[in-house]
Amino acid sequence: MELGLTGRTALVTGASSGLGLGCARALAAEGARVVISARSADKLVEAAAQISDGLPDGTGEIVGYVVADVSIADDVLRLCDEAEAMVGSIDIVVPNAGGPPPGTFASTAVDAYPDALALNLLSTIGLCKRLIPGMQERGWGRVVAITSISVREPIDMLILSNTARAGLTGFLKTTAREVAADGVTVNSLQPGLHLTARLGAMADDHAALAAGVPANILGDPDDFGRIAAFLCSDSAKFITGAAIPVDGGSAHGLQ
Repeated sequence: MELGLTGRTALVTGASSGLGLGCARALAAEGARVVISARSADKLVEAAAQISDGLPDGTGEIVGYVVADVSIADDVLRLCDEAEAMVGSIDIVVPNAGGPPPGTFASTAVDAYPDALALNLLSTIGLCKRLIPGMQERGWGRVVAITSISVREPIDMLILSNTARAGLTGFLKTTAREVAADGVTVNSLQPGLHLTARLGAMADDHAALAAGVPANILGDPDDFGRIAAFLCSDSAKFITGAAIPVDGGSAHGLQ
């Protein structure tokens, strides 16, 4: 399927590995000119080279990278400025960030919440506030935020992530309705267990983890990226305000 992304510009955060890397790879393969961002310059250089080496001729490209910590508001603004300096206006933004530390209601202090909200809520709000107005002016734009399946079904021991990402989902849904008439779609993807380096560091027995997923497999970050790329396509212009689980059937809820 032709996604209509040739020549579009994209910014993907948290793109040095995992799901962000998969999204950047998929967008570039569909013809987009992509800027990637993360906190580590070394990992970004490696990721850019990895994506570029795997791209077929005549597709898009990784134009460059910006080192930034999206939990810092000034870094978010600088990131957008530097990305636009590389590619001009940004048509697509894929906000993504790692999760905050684990904890329960009892073990998590009140003063731990601001950092979690900065990382997993305010960072995406900052990106949207900075980039969506330009998309509205041009009459076309895509926001595809990466959240978590915990928004549908809170995960034990992850009270900070559950709280921040649920709040973000409310922001995205509200924003989607307000900007839909301007040709801008705002959606989120809710990943379950995917075979990323972070998951590998948390658990050695991947087979046991996969056995707990109805599909009996772990998610592939590149497959996840292709789902994100579809949501950025012209064919997906009527999908907005959606929060889509990508979890192999793990969540139990009807919605």
